[in-house]
Order: sequence, then structure tokens, then C-alpha cells
Amino acid sequence: MVQTMPELRVPSIQHLARNWRSDPARIARILVRLVMNPPRFNYNPLYGAVRDMLVLGVPYDQVVEGIRRIQRESVRKNLLEVLPLIRDHFAGVAPDFYQTIDKRFYPVGRGLMVPFEPPMIYGMGGQLYFPWFSFWRQNPLANDRLSLFVTLVDEVLMQDPDLEAARFEILDFSCAAPKQPRTLRIIDAGEIPRIDAARKAEMLDAFAEGYLRAVAALKRNSAATDNADKEAPEADPDQPGFFD
Repeated sequence: MVQTMPELRVPSIQHLARNWRSDPARIARILVRLVMNPPRFNYNPLYGAVRDMLVLGVPYDQVVEGIRRIQRESVRKNLLEVLPLIRDHFAGVAPDFYQTIDKRFYPVGRGLMVPFEPPMIYGMGGQLYFPWFSFWRQNPLANDRLSLFVTLVDEVLMQDPDLEAARFEILDFSCAAPKQPRTLRIIDAGEIPRIDAARKAEMLDAFAEGYLRAVAALKRNSAATDNADKEAPEADPDQPGFFD
């Protein structure tokens, strides 16, 4: 039986920044590892929870009950760790409007278009707010990777006159130390140093090279697996199995 090797999807802007390294070979190894051992869940239900509380006025207890219906215990636990922090942050917030934003793409180079899909924006008191949710428990964006992320998001937002005046905040729900509870740290993106054009081009080229190397490595692995399957002797239907 021929096995299909998992494909490498084009990463989002935040995953590009988080997995960036100066050495393309390291980037390739990281991306291959992520394909072979992908995350087991995502935090998308929390975006719905924010919408329910902010826009629909759904009581917090009802939102919690909805999360508790999720079958997998590990998923429930992760979501319920973050949900109280979200509630506290948005307590008292009554937006004049709330809307989602269509997916956009950032050209990294070498034909690689990286998707960017903000979860939401909302307006209140004449100010437009753009919160970005960072749910990584450990190793959130920092230093050059954080600057790269903010720089790329800035460029995407500046393409839209309706968004360029938005207050861009990063809501970081990571742990201060391993085995510690999550906390919420609000990062004003306006205070994050931007990366100049030359440095940005260098960083993006390294990522594009790493991505292409990862694609090539996965194709080689797939071809090797296919060849091994073809060369394996077929089982004799009349021969009893080891446990028969």
C-alpha cells in the first residue's frame, strides 16, 4: 500500500515569524518536523467565544459550558486556561461595531505567498482596535521574530486605508515559566522596533529557502517510502499470520 506523505502548507505570517532562523537548513528541519508531528488542535473556538461575548452578549457561563462540551480533555483544558483571561481583558468593552477581515497574502519571494487572516477588528469611541491573539504556551514571539511579525503585519495593514489607523495590540497568553499558569501580557505593537527593508529581505529570503528545502525533503521522503512499498514482497494469502 502506497502511503501519502503529509504536505507542507504555506505557513501564516505569525508561523513564518516564529519558525524563522538565520540558517535556512534549520528552518527546513523545523518545518519538516511540524509536518511529521503536527499540532493536535487549534484555538479557533476562542475566536467564536470572543465574538459571542462582545457582540451577542452571551453570558460567560454559557460560553464556558460550550467549551466544556468539547470531547477531548486536553483541548478543553487549554481553552479553559485562556478563556478567563480573555473575559477579564474584554470586561466592560462594548464595541460600536465588530467585524472580521478577509484573508490577505504577503509575497515573501520565490513565488511564496504567505496568508494573513486577522481574527477581528472592532471600534469603540472613534478608535479602531486590532487585537492579535498569541496562544503559544511557551516561546512566544520575541526579539527579531516579534519585530519581523509586526513589520509584515504593518505592511499588510497599511495597504488598507481603513485599517492603517487601527490600534494594533498583541495579546500574549503564554506562561512566564514552564509549568506556571498562563498570564495575559498586552504588547503595544507601536513600541516594537521595525525591521529595515534590507534586513527584512534577508530574513524572508532565508525563510523562503528553508521552505523550499523542506518541500524537497518531504518529496524525497515520500519517494523513498513509495519505493519501499513497491519493493516489499506481497503477503501470501495462504500463509497464516504470526498471530493466527
